[in-house]
Amino acid sequence: MKQKRLAYFLIVLLLIAAGLLSRKTAFIPLFFGDMLYAMMIFFVFRMCFLQFSGFKIAFISLLFCYLIEISQLYQDIWIDTIRKTFLGHCILGQGFLWSDLIVYAFGILCAFWVDKKR
Repeated sequence: MKQKRLAYFLIVLLLIAAGLLSRKTAFIPLFFGDMLYAMMIFFVFRMCFLQFSGFKIAFISLLFCYLIEISQLYQDIWIDTIRKTFLGHCILGQGFLWSDLIVYAFGILCAFWVDKKR
């Protein structure tokens, strides 16, 4: 149990590092960072809820990512101020894009596949 959590934790750290690096590297398309974000969310939930099936984790992760993306439609001074910070931008994003919903689904599908192969 502890070994699984540690493995998932290390995967999450790797995905965070890769995601941050993808935002600093000009030749990597922006959608790649969004895909890594969705994968990271999958593995965070996987790490926290080992007893859940991979399918259930994928569903919860997709729902979470979609809620974050849809929340970007809400604009107010207080939340926009948070979004302008580095951490707020990384967690909440900045603006709604329909294409992000597809990228999140693909990222979670990739994470689900990687998790199945482990």
